[in-house]
Amino acid sequence: MANRIMLNQTSYHGAGAIAEVAAEAKSHGFKKALVCTGPTLLRHGVTAKVTDILDKNGLSYEIFSDIKANPTIENVQSGVAAFKAAGADYIIAIGGGSPIDTAKAIGIIINNPEYADVRSLEGVAPTKNPCVPIIAIPTTAGTAAEVTINYVITDVQNKRKFVCVDPHDMPLVAVVDPEMMASMPKGLTAATGMDALTHAIEGYTTKAAWEMTDMFHLKAIEIISRSLRGAVAGTPEGREGMALGQYIAGMGFSNVGLGIAHSMAHTLGAVYDTPHGVACAMTLPLVMEFNQESTGEKYREIARAMGVKNVDSMTQAEYRAAAIDAVRKLSADVGIPTKLEALREEDLPFLAESASKDACAPGNPREASVADFTALFRKLM
Repeated sequence: MANRIMLNQTSYHGAGAIAEVAAEAKSHGFKKALVCTGPTLLRHGVTAKVTDILDKNGLSYEIFSDIKANPTIENVQSGVAAFKAAGADYIIAIGGGSPIDTAKAIGIIINNPEYADVRSLEGVAPTKNPCVPIIAIPTTAGTAAEVTINYVITDVQNKRKFVCVDPHDMPLVAVVDPEMMASMPKGLTAATGMDALTHAIEGYTTKAAWEMTDMFHLKAIEIISRSLRGAVAGTPEGREGMALGQYIAGMGFSNVGLGIAHSMAHTLGAVYDTPHGVACAMTLPLVMEFNQESTGEKYREIARAMGVKNVDSMTQAEYRAAAIDAVRKLSADVGIPTKLEALREEDLPFLAESASKDACAPGNPREASVADFTALFRKLM
C-alpha cells in the first residue's frame, strides 16, 4: 500500500512572517480576499496586523467574522454568501482552528457547489475540485489547521460535531508567525498546546502511522513538551517552540489520522461546548491507558521525547506508565482540569454512541466499543 504525504505548497515560519502575505497574494495574481477571522481577534486588533499589510500594498479585501468558537453549519453558509457577495477570489483565514476550518468549508463549497448542504461534506466527501485558494495564518498554537486536510463543523440541531477529510481543502500557503499568537491568554495557550500534544501522540500511535509520520510526531512531542510551560508563562522561546511544534504535529497526523481521544473530545465539544483542547487534555491520558497494550514499544519513545530519563532501563509496564504520567503532569502544570463538572450519568449513552461513530475512531490502535466509550467518559465525572 502506498503512503501519502500532503503539505502546503508553501509555508513561512518565524517572527515577522506575516509580511510575506502581500507577496504571496501578488505572486498568485489574486484580486480580492475574503478575510475569515473571529470576532474577538477583530475586536482586539489581531486581524488588523494582517489587514494593515493588505492596505499598505493596495490589496482589496472584505472581512467576514461571523464565526463561533466551534463553527456551525450556519457560519459556513453565511461565509459562502459573504464570499460570493464580496466578489472574492481567495481567502485569508486568520485565527485558530475555527476560522481556518470555516474557510476550508467555504472554499470547498464555492468550487464544489453540489456540496452546498454542509452536512454532505462529512467524512471523506468525493469532491472534484480544489477549494478556493487559502492563505492560513494561525493565531493559536494547537490545531495545525493551516497544514491539515481536516476540518470540523458543529451541527447544532443534532448536538454533534462532524469531521470532514478532504485533500482538496489544504491551504495553499501557511504563515506561522509566533507574534500572531502573542495575545493568547494563558488558558487558551494551555488548551491549544495540549490539543497539539494529543495530535502528536495519537498520530504516532494510530493504525496508519509509518516511518515518515513517526519522525514528525516524535519531534513534535519533544518540542511541545519542552515549550508549552514556557508558552503559558508568556516566554518568547515558549511561543516560538509551540508555533513550530504544533505545525510539525499537523504535518504528521493530517496524513495518518487520529484516535478516540479526539472522538471523545469532539462529542464533549458538541454537547457541552467544552473547549476542544481542554477536552483533548482530559481524555488523552485515559485513552493512553486504554490503548497501551496495543502500542508495542511506542510509549517508550513518547516518554523519551517528553524528557523522561533512563527509559531504556525500564520494563515495558514502567515506560508505559511513565509516558502516561508525563502527559498528566504537563497537563496539570498548565492548569488543565481532570474532571468535567457538566458531565452527567444520563448523558453517557448518547456520548458513547456519538463518539463511537466519530471519523477519528477507526484509526485508534485498539478498537473501542460503545461500552468502552461509556467507561472512559465515566472516568471524567
